[in-house]
Amino acid sequence: MALSTRLALPLHPVLAALRWAAPGQRRALSTPQGQGHKLDLGGIFPPLATPFSPMREVDYARLEGNLHRYASIPFRGLVVLGSNGEYPYLAPQERLEVVSCVRRALPRDRLLLAGSGCESTQATIQLTLSMAEAGADVALVVTPCYYRGAMTSAALVQHYTEVANASPIPVVLYSVPANTGLDLPLEAVVTLAQHPNILGIKDSSGDITRIGLMVHKTQQEDFQVLAGSASFLLASYALGASGGVCALANVLGAPLCQLDRLCREGHWQEARKLQHRLIEPNTAVTRRFGIPGLKKAMEWFGYYGGPCRAPLAPLSPPQVEELRGAFSANGWL
Repeated sequence: MALSTRLALPLHPVLAALRWAAPGQRRALSTPQGQGHKLDLGGIFPPLATPFSPMREVDYARLEGNLHRYASIPFRGLVVLGSNGEYPYLAPQERLEVVSCVRRALPRDRLLLAGSGCESTQATIQLTLSMAEAGADVALVVTPCYYRGAMTSAALVQHYTEVANASPIPVVLYSVPANTGLDLPLEAVVTLAQHPNILGIKDSSGDITRIGLMVHKTQQEDFQVLAGSASFLLASYALGASGGVCALANVLGAPLCQLDRLCREGHWQEARKLQHRLIEPNTAVTRRFGIPGLKKAMEWFGYYGGPCRAPLAPLSPPQVEELRGAFSANGWL
């Protein structure tokens, strides 16, 4: 991260609070047009799997081993404590230790995005502050969903506004309806895109029309859309997305970075061929077999996958063979 950008970050909450206060409470000072330069999220981010020992404790040595191998792949950065990191199964102290461990091993020119979304606004703010102290560059904030019936656009805008106002690091919205049962409404995204401390959104819906509309309706803002899956990465780039947070990058990071490069250079035929080969294995490690499938596939490519925490169960032998078939049929094994 550029020094000028890092120096500007502590000002974001103050500027945000001034710009986003209630009209009667606003002071004369406002955020100047075009002030600063936000972080560039363009590129591929693997949402790291959290390695556990056979006793289901976080295995920090194995985590560092995986990070050492990922260092040779031209990722834009890493995501920790996302859905693929088994975030809900980690204790609060474990979450902070994982962020600190990754920060120590990660080159400073690579971004660290850390999940800090909780069910309450207060808890999200507190965890976001802790993530910043632990070394995160950006907070990835999933939609609160336990009371999803009450999560209207107005409620979600209020939630994210308070979090972004209080956060010392930029915020990326995170919509993953497969896990939360809740789509962050498009109108809420468009409103929040105007916030000076909200960088963009990771959208895992798979709705390419929605992704296109988000890019289109926020193009006047400094707002970046990240595809939340490798299966629709090329389509998202074609519509103007900046990058991707893709579970498959834990396994096939170099090919995904190659797809990113081909799209940026306009080599669409080559990109399409590569995208086709990635769809089936990506579906296998996400929608079909989930995190147990992702961790099993990691082992075939020289990474440590290891067990998941209960109640996530390991794959059965027939499932392992199905998973292997998804990779071998597309030339990866």
